[in-house]
Amino acid sequence: MAITRRNFCLGVGVIAVSTIALAIPPVRRLFHPLVVRFQGRRTVEDRLQEFSTAHVRLKEKFDRAGVVYPPAHVVLLGLKDERRLEVYAGSARESLRLVADYPILAASGGAGPKLREGDRQVPEGIYALESLNPNSRFHAALRIAYPNDFDRKMAKQDGRSQLGGDIMIHGGAASVGCLAMGDPAAEDLFVLAADTGIENVTIIIAPVDLRQRALPEGLSTNWRAGLYAVISSELTTLRK
Repeated sequence: MAITRRNFCLGVGVIAVSTIALAIPPVRRLFHPLVVRFQGRRTVEDRLQEFSTAHVRLKEKFDRAGVVYPPAHVVLLGLKDERRLEVYAGSARESLRLVADYPILAASGGAGPKLREGDRQVPEGIYALESLNPNSRFHAALRIAYPNDFDRKMAKQDGRSQLGGDIMIHGGAASVGCLAMGDPAAEDLFVLAADTGIENVTIIIAPVDLRQRALPEGLSTNWRAGLYAVISSELTTLRK
């Protein structure tokens, strides 16, 4: 079948419009299943190549902070009320420096730990980084190892079950129970975690910056007092 000039131009136009539309984050997320189906699933290495400019941004931040890149250890500190995620890094866990901070664009819920599935709360505590998701609907994502042993122990003590999961630090500007950082920040964090090694990344999430502020009233009840004491102790090792 012959391809007419009109049909050719129409096809090129459709491809161009589709390409532009998929560059818009909300549209890209809407069509994410189709994109994955036709493009195939990407690997962490694929995304690292795609996010090459993140390496440049990170190197500049680390040079300014006087920290070697890639570092041996990283701590990501999420501060709910301040809506800020701080990045600490260094060659030893005891001598980490602040190298970057990013605004948290969206996080549902409020102060207080996550207690059950569907409560819309972002967890609070000290967590490992479980994995990287190169095929996230939200551009790229870091999966937090929630619930941790402490969460499970306190849930058993309280008689709670179905604690929820799939807690991420991801791109985009909307979230339920996760930390939405925007796409450029998500790229930086994804690359940093991959280059450092996910086993060398710790995630701390606190209701407020306990180095500078007191706990909101009513939070330090029952086992929560112990949780916040541990978080507060960890924060004293992080130097701005």
